[in-house]
Amino acid sequence: MKKILFLIFAFISLLSAAVNINTASKEELQTLKGIGETKAEAILEYRKDQNFTSIEDIKKVKGIGEKTFEEIKDSISVE
Repeated sequence: MKKILFLIFAFISLLSAAVNINTASKEELQTLKGIGETKAEAILEYRKDQNFTSIEDIKKVKGIGEKTFEEIKDSISVE
């Protein structure tokens, strides 16, 4: 069942606008290239203390560097 939900979220994300990193669920974050369960959880943990004010802020999350940012920057937003 989890795999089906993940595939649905992945498909919807491909069809819809960028993933809002301030509100996205773990599953939605995992649809981003290079973001697996561990990095998605790190994003959620970072978000507990503060919101992202720009997409570049995601590089402050442990495990997300310039390479990952370059892969996802066109797929994320901050609202």
